[in-house]
Amino acid sequence: MELRSIELELPDPVGAGRFLTEIWGLGAVAAGPDPDRVYLRGSGDQPYLVGLYRADHTLVRSVTFLADEWELAAVSARAAAQGVSVVPADSDDPGAGRGLLVTLPDGAVIRLLAGAAGVEPLPHVPDRAVRLTHVVLNAVDAEATARFAEDILGFKVSDRTKGMVFVRCNQSHHSIAFARAGFASLNHIAFEMADIDAVMRGIGRLRDVGMVPAWGPGRHGPGANVFAYFIAPFGAVVEFSTAVELVGEDYPTGSPEDWTWPPNRIDQWGISGKDMAALGIAERTFRFRRT
Repeated sequence: MELRSIELELPDPVGAGRFLTEIWGLGAVAAGPDPDRVYLRGSGDQPYLVGLYRADHTLVRSVTFLADEWELAAVSARAAAQGVSVVPADSDDPGAGRGLLVTLPDGAVIRLLAGAAGVEPLPHVPDRAVRLTHVVLNAVDAEATARFAEDILGFKVSDRTKGMVFVRCNQSHHSIAFARAGFASLNHIAFEMADIDAVMRGIGRLRDVGMVPAWGPGRHGPGANVFAYFIAPFGAVVEFSTAVELVGEDYPTGSPEDWTWPPNRIDQWGISGKDMAALGIAERTFRFRRT
């Protein structure tokens, strides 16, 4: 499988789209017949990375993964064997496709699509995000949610830290992670940049408009990716990232004891602080339907 996109409902999709294109660095997808939907793409081969839908609330509509038909069948079989309900669903978003909606224990909807169309990559826009590299969800019980992802979706836990459970669906160290938050909501959305220079230029673009990182730049432990987190004007936490580690089936699942830092450090570099208060507020903005 492969992480493709996240779909958000919010009051001002046009304003959010303007920030994500004019400042953050995504590209607008040609407008369709529905003026209340905004789709934003990267430079890679996916038709969009973020879908924004007008609503009078803020919530995560879905997190979308691409799958093969046999993977859909396997998910359906595992779900049926364990008494978990899945909902057949065709996509009317760019790329179309048919698939399933699977609801995680905390209410987040995972959409699995087969047969979705891609687009031609855009190789000459180096400061545009290439793809969505991971989505992190806050969980009431991160271990239970990760087990569900393994047992039903067929994903695999890569690492555990004191704060998160990192889960993969392919060779990328994590495409989704579950934060040990005690509540259910979107933690952050991470965009894969072409390289570390693209990450740093992204930080520069946001500094040009008076925004500073809520955390970063730095380099994570699990996944070893370079990062910089910002709080978007529409409330979500968004991350510039690059070079998440690729792992094989023999990768040993890490434990919290494997990921400790010296005093006053919270990443491999230890050069930047973290605005815990502001991030804590933003990480509660986008909830799920059942929470």
